[in-house]
Amino acid sequence: MVEKRVATFSIVGYDPQTEELGIAVQSKFLAVGAVVPWAKAGVGAVATQSLANTAYGPKGLKLMSEGKKPAEVIKILTDNDAEKANRQVGIVNAKGKAATFTGSKCYDWAGGITGENFAAQGNILVNEETVKAMAETFQNSSGALADRLVASLAAGQKAGGDSRGRQSAALLVVKEEGGYGGFNDKYIDLRVDDNPKPIEELRRLLDIFYLYFNKGDIKTVKIEGELVREIKENLESLGLYNGKIDVEFDKELEQALDTYYHRENFEEREVEKGYIYVDILEYLRNKTK
Repeated sequence: MVEKRVATFSIVGYDPQTEELGIAVQSKFLAVGAVVPWAKAGVGAVATQSLANTAYGPKGLKLMSEGKKPAEVIKILTDNDAEKANRQVGIVNAKGKAATFTGSKCYDWAGGITGENFAAQGNILVNEETVKAMAETFQNSSGALADRLVASLAAGQKAGGDSRGRQSAALLVVKEEGGYGGFNDKYIDLRVDDNPKPIEELRRLLDIFYLYFNKGDIKTVKIEGELVREIKENLESLGLYNGKIDVEFDKELEQALDTYYHRENFEEREVEKGYIYVDILEYLRNKTK
């Protein structure tokens, strides 16, 4: 039987301020996001790769939910695995404790680094600089966890990356009630299954995600004066407004904006009447240039 190794590099991380947990991964492997990343809010995150044992994901999360530390989890998982010499795994828990494991038969270069709130690992890499670059970038960066993870991945690629090339990438971030509508913990789940520049495409998708769902530090602006006229003209060009083109925020404009938000799937970004997020305003402007 031909062994299908998920030869890749990944980083698992935790943000103690937001309590988010996540994984970013890149590989010369189709749809790596369907294999490597596993996470549960309030518990931990797991990246399983090389000759990947996908059972490490759910089993590792269960063990952490029972109070086992990442190093203990890895020992339990690998002690009961006849193929452990071919496995690689990185784990971080919801307290920022991390551990990584690289089996003795993983193809060179293979290895990992851990630190406070993260574990970075990879196999079949050009050299160890990939893992070092991921670790250094994560440790020296700030901002949203998703941004830090993708930046770390990009730094790893720049430092060498997978020796066989690139094909897919993925980003998974979880937090309590972080999913659509607050019904689950899956805050961000983005996958690039087959692309010559998967990390760049993952970054593009993350920017689009923020446009649709981000409620963080993005500013709002009051719709008044000439901005009223501009938005009315923009919405008119889209066939959504047919009232007076003046500087009065009227009922027709309110209804047109509601229609626009729902047509563009911006319902998660609606704000109080008379205001609009600056990034959505810019998106509207670009749509009607």
